[in-house]
Amino acid sequence: MVIKVFIANQSGSTAIKKKQQDVLGFLEANKIDFKEMDIAAHEENRKWMRENVPGEKRPQNGIPLPPQIFNDEQYCGDFESFFNAKEDNGVYAFLGLTPPPGSKEAHQAAIIQNGEIPEDKEILHLRRASEDQLGENNEMLHNHYERSTDINENIGENKTAKDEEPPHQMVDLEDAEEESRKPESPPDGEPVEKEDEEEVDES
Repeated sequence: MVIKVFIANQSGSTAIKKKQQDVLGFLEANKIDFKEMDIAAHEENRKWMRENVPGEKRPQNGIPLPPQIFNDEQYCGDFESFFNAKEDNGVYAFLGLTPPPGSKEAHQAAIIQNGEIPEDKEILHLRRASEDQLGENNEMLHNHYERSTDINENIGENKTAKDEEPPHQMVDLEDAEEESRKPESPPDGEPVEKEDEEEVDES
């Protein structure tokens, strides 16, 4: 299979020249075999290209502009289709070729073949970072819960020990003062001394 790129080497359009260079440069950089088909110098190339471009890919005037890309006689697409395939890492599929082992396109093709949907690298990175952050948050909450449990247990032990202490005997201050004002009673069997009677002056 040979990739055929229909171009116009003598085109006066700067936009067409740039598009042609982008396609040819990509194919050369990726070592994809291709063949340039100049429609400006060879009328048969122009005629064959116009006849084999599908109707839905033709512009309103009916004349397709270069570059147009074929795989042998199988139409691949125009520059816009090529550009979109390149942006999606799907140029080999666009050209009808098998992507080389180790390439991004080969990796994506293997994932799709296994029934999985490839994820964007940035989205995958954000998802992994979010999962890591979630794990750290869970660990912090677990440690905080353990510390709170230890504190509550210590508070409970201190409260239990305090409840077990004997209550302090409360002394009524008024009773203590009244008790201190009472005269001391003499020991049993001892007579109570009477105060000397006051002498009465005789008139």
